[in-house]
Amino acid sequence: MLWILLAIVVMLVVATFLLFRVQDLSHFDGNEWAINEVSPHPAQDEVLSRIKEMGRSSKGLKGKARLAAVRNHFDRLGAEAEIESEIRPCALPKGEWVIAPGVNTQRRVLYIHGGAWSVGSPTSHRAVTNRFSQVANAAVFAVDYRLMPEHRFMDGIIDCREAYTWLLHHGPEGESETEFMVVAGDSAGGSHTLSLIAWLRDSGLRQADAAVALSPSTDLTLTAPSNRDNIRSDAMLGPIFGGLSKVPLPVIWWGTLAAFRLSPTNPVASPLRGNLANLPPTLIHASTTEMLLDNAARYAAKAKAEGSPVELHTWQRMVHVWQIFTPLLPQAEEAFDDIARFLKRVEVGSE
Repeated sequence: MLWILLAIVVMLVVATFLLFRVQDLSHFDGNEWAINEVSPHPAQDEVLSRIKEMGRSSKGLKGKARLAAVRNHFDRLGAEAEIESEIRPCALPKGEWVIAPGVNTQRRVLYIHGGAWSVGSPTSHRAVTNRFSQVANAAVFAVDYRLMPEHRFMDGIIDCREAYTWLLHHGPEGESETEFMVVAGDSAGGSHTLSLIAWLRDSGLRQADAAVALSPSTDLTLTAPSNRDNIRSDAMLGPIFGGLSKVPLPVIWWGTLAAFRLSPTNPVASPLRGNLANLPPTLIHASTTEMLLDNAARYAAKAKAEGSPVELHTWQRMVHVWQIFTPLLPQAEEAFDDIARFLKRVEVGSE
């Protein structure tokens, strides 16, 4: 019996090595990036209170009931956000237009919301899409892509690709060509954003003029140091995913393969692991205390090494995707001002 168990273990080790082939990217660690210093502000306590409220909304629930409670909580927060934009639902592709007063609707932003590919919606992220429409002087289309676990991970990817190609030729008023195209997203949506611009390059379609990724997930292998080092300092992701630090990485990789039906080294799910050459100007935001910091830093460093114009701007002690707490949090407003400056630089540089 013992030799059978040993044989199984050996087979699993060999299969793990052959299947995943996780390349060591630690040589991209330790780069210096611009850090925005942050002074304490009373709004930070309110932000932490809202995050704790999210946890309480699903306390004691399990499975589908817990997932439904978290989704409802996110959507309620978004629906209660004070926004100036007009909201226009769209059935095909599924999503909604977010149009700030007076913007140029020939300019468009495809916004891909975050939520670990299983939570979130255009409604939950209206505070973000409202500000994006304002700073980009554009009509924002928030795509309502299919979520896990009801759907496959690739279903959501396909929805984002189809939404982008549709936006090239359609605006809020109907068929019309776009003048300026931006792809943006946060967290899981940031991953979809970075995956999408690589797909556009490889497909020969019109590339986005710019991309913006807020606290993006870039690597599902979870090998970057901050995935474990920043668990305690990440008020948003730490309580949810901190337990993974006790699980051996190969076990996580097999679990990811089962859930996503893709290897965690596949660039579609882990954009860091792909070809990062010939990408459009890209701005990445991350917090120095969040678990995904090094994922963002590695992506930016690798992309720059491969010749793509990528910028990483970091803020001290901010929660994961702090931009969603606009206008409550001053640093969220700073982040959108930073996005506005970036988009202006892109436009000036293309003239």
